Amino acid sequence: MTYSLGLEGAVVLVTGGVRGVGAGISRAFLRAGATVVACARHEPERPVGADGRSVEFVACDVREPDEVRRLVGGLADRRGRLDVLVNNAGGAPFAPAGDASPRFHAKVVELNLLAPPLVSQAANAVMQGQPDGGAIVMVSSVSGSRPSPGTAAYGAAKAGLDGLAASLAVEWAPKVRVNSLAVGMVRTERAHLHYGDEAGIAAVAATVPLRRLAEPDEIGACAVFLSSPLASYVSGATLAVHGGGEAPAFLSAANVNSGARETR
Repeated sequence: MTYSLGLEGAVVLVTGGVRGVGAGISRAFLRAGATVVACARHEPERPVGADGRSVEFVACDVREPDEVRRLVGGLADRRGRLDVLVNNAGGAPFAPAGDASPRFHAKVVELNLLAPPLVSQAANAVMQGQPDGGAIVMVSSVSGSRPSPGTAAYGAAKAGLDGLAASLAVEWAPKVRVNSLAVGMVRTERAHLHYGDEAGIAAVAATVPLRRLAEPDEIGACAVFLSSPLASYVSGATLAVHGGGEAPAFLSAANVNSGARETR
């Protein structure tokens, strides 16, 4: 059997698709031959492009229902269809849960958990009317499945996002496939804000089995896969993209031979 990405000419919307992981996702779809529209609250300083092509930018705050309706409706009118939505917009600054204000927690949950179903609902309305339906990818995080100290509300929101993807995959089938990417640590232009200087980034990378942080375009390649015919029977799944995860803390703390350790 011969496989193809099958995304040539597809229309793709990437929220937050102009920097960091989002820019990597936008570039990956451009390389796959898709037409990419990226939204964010502010226009990027430099256009995002790959293979001599650039993304189309549309300003939109994905937390605002009216702006989302204009974004998706305008895109469908201009392009005549919407094949893929990648809900990438998200994030949260470091804040200990005991010190963060209720408003802070509410804003984090609003962006990371409430905005994705808002955009997805608008996209689904378009995709359900298309012969080939469509695909939706949620960009989640390993923080949704392990403790997330300092970003507790973010971790809780991402856990909810994975659950949302599984539920929408059932509700919107068979026309629309919905999946989630549980993303680990990524080396973006803002990596220093999370991991420190080059020495800090190298030390963090050493904790990953693959001994490095992911590149944004590697996350993009996984989003392309989940959106393509190669994943035509994949829906309601969460794909871990974390370089092998994190070694259990007890392994480095134990003072006996690794061969003699008992795991529980």
